[in-house]
Amino acid sequence: MAPDIPVNRTDANDLHPCYKIDKGSYIVKSNPSTLCVLLHIFLGSLSVVTVCGNLLVIISIIYFKQLHTPTNSLVLSLAVADLLVGVLVFPLSMRFTVSVCLFYQDLFCKVRDSFDVTLSTASILNLCCISIDRYYAVCQPLTYRSKINIHVVVIMILVSWSVSFLVAVGFLNAGLNHEKCKEDCISELLLANILGPVLSFYLPVIIMLCIYLKIFLVAQRHGRSIQNITKCGATVSKMEKKATKTLATVMGVFLICWLPFFLCFSFQLLKQVSVPLPVYETLNWLALCNSMLNPFIYAFFYSWFRSAFRMIISGKIFHGNLANTKLF
Repeated sequence: MAPDIPVNRTDANDLHPCYKIDKGSYIVKSNPSTLCVLLHIFLGSLSVVTVCGNLLVIISIIYFKQLHTPTNSLVLSLAVADLLVGVLVFPLSMRFTVSVCLFYQDLFCKVRDSFDVTLSTASILNLCCISIDRYYAVCQPLTYRSKINIHVVVIMILVSWSVSFLVAVGFLNAGLNHEKCKEDCISELLLANILGPVLSFYLPVIIMLCIYLKIFLVAQRHGRSIQNITKCGATVSKMEKKATKTLATVMGVFLICWLPFFLCFSFQLLKQVSVPLPVYETLNWLALCNSMLNPFIYAFFYSWFRSAFRMIISGKIFHGNLANTKLF
């Protein structure tokens, strides 16, 4: 997801460690330096970890019947989006970088941008759906099963992916029209630079912040009520600390990964602000790393997923039918 970033020709040689620009023709050429090789090894490792982590989540949910719940259906959808980020967006972004695509908006750059926008938005919207599920589970436990059933979850997943696809189509269409009409593209620029980020990030993050704040307050209130009735102060205090830690981890990692990128994206709308390309490139990769971290946050955190992962990694599932195994 790359906006029009003004490029200073005098700094063109600092474009990217794997590319350089010919001073005479300003043609981008490959520059396979030692730094470039190390960078590819590092980013390739991130891609492998992203794929493996999300693949473990997908196999666990599909194989073990105990994990066949509406909540885990949302986690499965999130893992699919994050897996595709590792399989498609990571390799394409390594080959067709943000910096290079700003100079040459060829077919592969447009394909990269389409996958990037679609899958990143799908990942964020699935996170938002998970927060809604958690809200009903904690704040309205008596009506949770009736309000969040498999049919509602399927609708939430379909809406998430449909909105992601529409945002990507709108973003790509705005870019194509902008190439044709140059300066007279008010509606296209509005769609790509304002409506796109709002639907992809700002609106979901506001919803998640409000929901997790509400969950935290309700959990604290429930904890104090239990404490007053049972006098089990130490146990309740422990539960409150765990709830606080969970919510802080969920929102903290998400905001650390995505907020700098979208703030940078938004700053590009201001004519006076010019973010250096290396900074924008780094923030783009930081945002993609959220897809690598999601399995650790939403799956590794729970004991039943850890049990499932151990069985898969050790190969036990290949030596017998363990689909009905009690994981917790």
